[in-house]
Amino acid sequence: MREYAFELALCVHLEATTEWVVARQLGGSVAHPGGRIVDVVGVVPGAGFDRRAAITAETIPPLALESDVGVGAAVRPERAFHCSSQVARRVADRAVELGFFEAEHRGGHRRVRRAVRYPDDWFAELVAVENKPDLGSPGDLESQLRTDASLGLFDRVVLATESYVTRAHLNRIPDAVGVWRFDPDERETEVVREPEPLSPTATGVEPVDSHPLRTDVAFVSPEEKARVRRRVAERAYGKGWRPEPPGCVHGAVTADGRPYCEQFARVVDPGADCGEGCSAFAAADPPAVDRRALRDARTPWVADPEGVARTQSGLDRFS
Repeated sequence: MREYAFELALCVHLEATTEWVVARQLGGSVAHPGGRIVDVVGVVPGAGFDRRAAITAETIPPLALESDVGVGAAVRPERAFHCSSQVARRVADRAVELGFFEAEHRGGHRRVRRAVRYPDDWFAELVAVENKPDLGSPGDLESQLRTDASLGLFDRVVLATESYVTRAHLNRIPDAVGVWRFDPDERETEVVREPEPLSPTATGVEPVDSHPLRTDVAFVSPEEKARVRRRVAERAYGKGWRPEPPGCVHGAVTADGRPYCEQFARVVDPGADCGEGCSAFAAADPPAVDRRALRDARTPWVADPEGVARTQSGLDRFS
């Protein structure tokens, strides 16, 4: 099975067998943003999960969480964010729209405060899953997993494959990385090796550049990792894994929300498989599917929370 279809089948399986919030294709590096993209991330709910779910179904902007805006006195965004004034105002707008901030107009200036305290304990663990259905074509798998193990951004790291796993395969990846043999057709998982807990609260080592005779690394502090872990968890909560279905007359959606081609009778990647490069492509409206309803019914994620803002004050009132 192709890697894309394998990945989506695994997401369906994880939704059915865990209480995780599952998302795809998220950044997994700190010192080198974009240097590591993780195939699947599982967010394990923590004690404060329900309080987080009550705020918004979307990603709370990281800059809003990292700003000096609190639940007490309202402050001007330009003075509370660690970025340009233009970006600060835009992020504050979004935070108000989501109900995380509330706004007021005083002294000729717009000011914001948090509408609710953010529950830092809303996730208990982050699990990274790297998908490689065919271990005969590993690509950069070994270096990717070594980065995950040495950085320790995630609590656990797992390799998921459809291949038969040999001792030689296991010897080429870090001991801390777990291995699952996953059958995407039968939706069955054999645990070949359990993952070992990593150390998100310890200093991590992240490779940032490779040369013929050396590898440059960055030491990543626990505080930096905590900041990025929260960003990953928030992005996973807001994003999920279900892609837009293909806009083609042959496009369809499986019952669990995967994009499907009726012409070729298989799950497809709409961004890569569909379009003018496909001989059977005929543009049409994408098939109707309520991806939010599917996710709400199958995971702890809440599609339409009541919200917790004391005052839903749109910033456009003060323009």
